[in-house]
Amino acid sequence: MSPADRRRRRGRGMLLLASVALLLAVLASFAVGPLRLPPLEVLQAIAVKLGMVEPQSVSGRDLAVVWQLRIPRALLGALVGAALAMAGASLQGLFGNPLADPGIVGVSQGAALGAVAAIVLGAAGAAGWIVPLAAFVGGALAISLTYLLARPGRGSGNATLLLVGIAMAAFCSALIGFLTYIASESELQSLVFWQMGSLARASWNDVAAVAPLFALGALALQRLATPLDMLALGERQAQHLGLDVARTRRRLVAFSALLVGAAVAFAGSVAFVGLVVPHVARMLVGPGHRWLLPVSGVLGAVLIVVADTAARTLDPPAEIPLGLFSAALGAPFFLWLVLQQRRKEMP
Repeated sequence: MSPADRRRRRGRGMLLLASVALLLAVLASFAVGPLRLPPLEVLQAIAVKLGMVEPQSVSGRDLAVVWQLRIPRALLGALVGAALAMAGASLQGLFGNPLADPGIVGVSQGAALGAVAAIVLGAAGAAGWIVPLAAFVGGALAISLTYLLARPGRGSGNATLLLVGIAMAAFCSALIGFLTYIASESELQSLVFWQMGSLARASWNDVAAVAPLFALGALALQRLATPLDMLALGERQAQHLGLDVARTRRRLVAFSALLVGAAVAFAGSVAFVGLVVPHVARMLVGPGHRWLLPVSGVLGAVLIVVADTAARTLDPPAEIPLGLFSAALGAPFFLWLVLQQRRKEMP
């Protein structure tokens, strides 16, 4: 068996295992919560909505909990986790830097700034698509500025990327703080959602809004898997191989911002998913983006679904903000990565 065949077989196997884990996590999230439901009742509630059994077989309360609350929440969590993880994997390939992450390079804060600005300035009530659009524009501007200021191949290294990303995130956070200061009392309640990250407001409308954006961004990034592998060789080598580097960079920036903007617009700021998950996926399937991107997406979905289930279960009836879980997991992992990179760079 050739090395390519082994990589293909390994990638398919890991993707299948990750998909099974995601299915189990989603099904468990339907049953687990402040109100615990037996798995059989969950399946019956789903069957009722699909017209497979009579409505009298399930209570109205259980039907509402499963169909109106838990299913859209789990689906939205899976989409958000997959979007952030795939964006993180693509950004690490774009920057040629394992420390790149939607939060660390400022794109999450830029997307949050766009969404918060739309809310505070009163544009959110004009149309339902204003907040996601504002989040996308904010994320795209933030990542574009970060890339221009810390562009790889011009003598910049990890330290430059970190400094530029920290500066971009701090600037966006300062603007978010100012908008929070001038926000009304009713708007402040909404802004807490953006600061901490949560899926408590998930609905079928949110799932319907995020799904096409995620599909567009994920499929576009998957088509850029081979160009990402070429960029890993360096921009000059990629150009020699016939890659339009500038056009590829623009597409990676746009579609990564689309995924992050969609995730932040409906789930708030959830940090470190795009940093941790691609590294785990890379250990499982290797650096090739053909399998790294989809495996990262599925593992990111698993992480968010499990974290959100824990967030609404550990301290009922209150909910622990989703962003606290991701930060508690990602911050130590990020410090470990920094130390690893420092060891590699030391003579």
